[in-house]
Amino acid sequence: MSAVPPRAWQRMLSGRRLDLLDPSPLDIELADIAHGLARVARWNGQTAGEHVFSVAQHSLLVEAVGRHLRPGCTRAEGLELLLHDAPEYVIGDIISPLKGAIGDAYRGVERRLLSAIRRRFGLPAPDPAFARLVKRADRIAAHVEAVQLAGFSESEAARYFGRAEPLPEAVLALAEPWPTAAAQARYLDRFTTLAAA
Repeated sequence: MSAVPPRAWQRMLSGRRLDLLDPSPLDIELADIAHGLARVARWNGQTAGEHVFSVAQHSLLVEAVGRHLRPGCTRAEGLELLLHDAPEYVIGDIISPLKGAIGDAYRGVERRLLSAIRRRFGLPAPDPAFARLVKRADRIAAHVEAVQLAGFSESEAARYFGRAEPLPEAVLALAEPWPTAAAQARYLDRFTTLAAA
């Protein structure tokens, strides 16, 4: 009698069955990504405010920070910024200290999912210079969130995420937590706008 292999897929609300270890671009739907990211809390939910600060909202903040750093971003670059944490719609948002402890197993799953997401939406892997910009925008957004939402002092946030950067009020306003439905709708709207550009 052969043993049944453990299940490595998740049923999505779209009806897709996404294999987490060998994801196919054909099983990735934008609606599933937006739905999932709007329900995944940043900072393990340890943020101030009536609503959780979701990964969907963080992604919008990172995209806005990236555009502030590089105003001439292309459509593909904007989508790369917006989708930088998209794998978290199925694997959750694990805080950096725990990611480091888990190591390559988590990172491998995350990389395969992001690669499938890029293929699904026709995006090449970013060149190294733009990948560095995405990381920088992500760290700047994390600094803002740490101070505004997660109880970090400025000096503590600077130690872990780098120094604060001056940002326009319109960008900083994206760090005010929204209801889940608003985060989901705004994420979908931004993706649609970028994809249509």
